Amino acid sequence: MLRVRCLRGGSRGAEAAHYIGSRLGRVFTGWVQRSFQSTQAATASQNTCAADDKATSPVPKDCPVCSYNEWDPLEEVIVGRAENACVPPFSVEVKANTYEKYWGFYQKFGGQSFPKDHLKKAIAEIEEMCNILKREGVIVKRPDPIDWSVKYKTPDFESTGMYAAMPRDILLVVGNEIIEAPMAWRARFFEYRAYRRIIKDYFNCGAKWTTAPKPTMADELYDQDYPIRTVEDRHKLAAQGKFVTTEFEPCFDAADFIRAGRDIFVQRSQVTNYMGIEWMRRHLAPDYRVHIISFTDPNPMHIDATFNIIGPGLVLSNPDRPCHQIELFKKAGWTVIRPPVPLIPDDHPLWMSSKWLSMNVLMLDEKRVMVDANETSIQKMFENLGISTIKVNIRHANSLGGGFHCWTCDIRRRGTLQSYFD
Repeated sequence: MLRVRCLRGGSRGAEAAHYIGSRLGRVFTGWVQRSFQSTQAATASQNTCAADDKATSPVPKDCPVCSYNEWDPLEEVIVGRAENACVPPFSVEVKANTYEKYWGFYQKFGGQSFPKDHLKKAIAEIEEMCNILKREGVIVKRPDPIDWSVKYKTPDFESTGMYAAMPRDILLVVGNEIIEAPMAWRARFFEYRAYRRIIKDYFNCGAKWTTAPKPTMADELYDQDYPIRTVEDRHKLAAQGKFVTTEFEPCFDAADFIRAGRDIFVQRSQVTNYMGIEWMRRHLAPDYRVHIISFTDPNPMHIDATFNIIGPGLVLSNPDRPCHQIELFKKAGWTVIRPPVPLIPDDHPLWMSSKWLSMNVLMLDEKRVMVDANETSIQKMFENLGISTIKVNIRHANSLGGGFHCWTCDIRRRGTLQSYFD
């Protein structure tokens, strides 16, 4: 049976294993250590991404769902909604994933609407983005509007909702299968409801539909004493491989995975734990190979503003968050591009993200990219690569936590399953 290759560096991997073991006891420690050992043995004994080439394209002929990578010609996409978006309550997992300068904002407005004027502008920007996608020949689907301010209670916690703005966070399309991520924030527990109508339609047309195990999100899933107070704390904890989410049960956000045909890359982050990654590895084996990669990142959450694969053999790698396994790509003949420093001004509110949303682009095909109309430096970078830029302004939508890649989930791209690392 194909084993996952954990590509984390030896020292960071050992630290992560030690941390998890100290939290969960000897049984799980042994499992994690064996995972790292088998990973190292597999890497030494075979090509880094080699696997049996068994699968052909298993997609039914008339199925509308078919996507294997981030760059084949885009034909159908889900675009999120900013309507009714609410600030999540300031719980421990939200605190760990947001910047100190916004903690007061969450404490004051948690459970309430984002600023109305700002939200109105974000809604208009996304509507225009949808219109542009349609003009480019792409079919656009939208989630249902929901009142996210409604309070809910499970046996383990109480919360209000957040939004259905970022379908990339909750949905991962692999071939003809739509995988619903379990999520890791309590405010996003019921986010799947906004997408159920669309997914049922795809299922009725032949798509596979999988929902990952829903976590209880009990207190044990989070390090309730996660010692984060300053930027220095963030760097220290990240270097030690310590995260706010524990290994109590599987959790992951779909946006921590990025696809390159048979090879899917993922990071362990504040919202994606090793159990969640292992669930995905087993679920997708043997046709797909899941690889853990890691970065020098004080606040890892979602991979696509850190490492964005934009074509066969072409990847954007954030210069502020270098990849520890970048030699894997270079040895495979890939070109690694360091995008320019973002131009977004310091006073623009980014409540849930960094300025590096400038590299969070959406490829319409290998030669067309949807990019921020304000980010002229990265536009020039793409044009120098021979890629035409479709310039769209979603600056207010960025404030809700995502760029073009986050705001979309590609449902159908015209292409076949390929291996880019054999």
